[in-house]
Amino acid sequence: MPSEAKLVRGLSLTDSILLLAGGIIGSGIFLTAKDVAINTRHPWLFLTVWVVGMGMALLACFAFAELGGMFPHAGGQYVYMREAYGDAAGFLYGWMYFTVSATGTVAALGVGFATYLGQTFPTLHAEQVVLSLRFVDITRGHLIALAAIALQTLINVFGIKKGAVLQNIATWAKFGAIGTFVVGGLLLGRGSWDHFRHSLVPSGNEHVSIVTGVGIALIAVFWAYDGWVYITFVGGEVKDPQRNVPRALIWGLLLVGVAYISINAVYVYALPMNEIAAQDAVAQTAAVSMFSGRVAPWLSMMVALSCFGAMAPCLMSGARVYYAMAEDGIFFHALARVHPRWHTPVMSLVLQAIWAGVLTLSGKYDELFTYVMFMMVLSYVLTVVGLFILRRKQPDLPRPYRCTGYPVLPAIYVALGSLWALNAAVEKRKETFVGTVIVLLGVPFYLYWKKQRKAAATRDSTAS
Repeated sequence: MPSEAKLVRGLSLTDSILLLAGGIIGSGIFLTAKDVAINTRHPWLFLTVWVVGMGMALLACFAFAELGGMFPHAGGQYVYMREAYGDAAGFLYGWMYFTVSATGTVAALGVGFATYLGQTFPTLHAEQVVLSLRFVDITRGHLIALAAIALQTLINVFGIKKGAVLQNIATWAKFGAIGTFVVGGLLLGRGSWDHFRHSLVPSGNEHVSIVTGVGIALIAVFWAYDGWVYITFVGGEVKDPQRNVPRALIWGLLLVGVAYISINAVYVYALPMNEIAAQDAVAQTAAVSMFSGRVAPWLSMMVALSCFGAMAPCLMSGARVYYAMAEDGIFFHALARVHPRWHTPVMSLVLQAIWAGVLTLSGKYDELFTYVMFMMVLSYVLTVVGLFILRRKQPDLPRPYRCTGYPVLPAIYVALGSLWALNAAVEKRKETFVGTVIVLLGVPFYLYWKKQRKAAATRDSTAS
């Protein structure tokens, strides 16, 4: 039987904002500029898609803020989907989040941390093979990534406040490094404002229209912004959640948006569009161009820190989704247990770390995450639609925060998100198909757990 211990509300508004911001800013902002530049081609359009991405996410945040105030419980978006559409929809969302989205993100961040740490300290070179097994070569990078996942999981096991302290320190350090890069680059760096006037010279994709190109670029932008939903997952542990969850969503996202737009402006100041489109590690190339090759290790350290810092809120929040599913009887029963001393879902954290470790060793995390990005955005659209449904289904439920601009702004998000999903489905057919299959693979598991829950309810009624 699960313990009678419950989660405790230990996260302040500052903790909540930093959790959201730290969870969003990982490696994406340092790796996506190439894809965005290729598909937008124009410097100002290159920057505009980051504003559009922030605006789109903010429209969703307004809707999620109302839902977060209505249901200030662990599980966040899973709970909203369950309340609007029923158990099956909630489970399939949670299934996708566990199998690929959260654990794949943790794996990618762990490997990113190891890779950039190895560039800073050559003795920790990530690609060096230390053990060859039948199905996989385990590298030093794998071991560093697994150690980072284990360390962060262990800290989160020992209490929500300890996990919050870790992610707060990492996030403040991350903002300090980003601020130094932006301010130092614009004031002291060897760049040129002339770069803002020259577009990318067309090459092999000149047949792609601007509208289609922007749609494809937004896939990378949405991936970089993804993570703003984390704060809803820990709603059951936020102090005064009816006020602080909506505030954290809106203020945290605005903070990240300003950081992202500033970083990309520095990229354009440092490099012409043709060069941005040719570089995988744009941040490092931009820093070397503005200063000297000696700053490259420091940039690698900044990206490593960013990856490590983003892992903490992802691990903390993801475990609460599986905990909520288990409490509803549609996931492993043991995941509903809360430790009586630390008040954390220990088994949920441990299982998440194990599966993230498997994905780390498999090397398939980036590929899997690309497949489900379409499904993630579609889940956001469905959740915003759920706001309209819940306004009709549960009109008397307290709403401490009411969605800004309702019904116009959430309707705009639904329309734009649906158009983006349609464009992604057409342009990325393989990814869309595989992502849909991954989600549908959860159906037999849902039917199994639903049957188990029904049998348990029958036993309880018979015993009473």
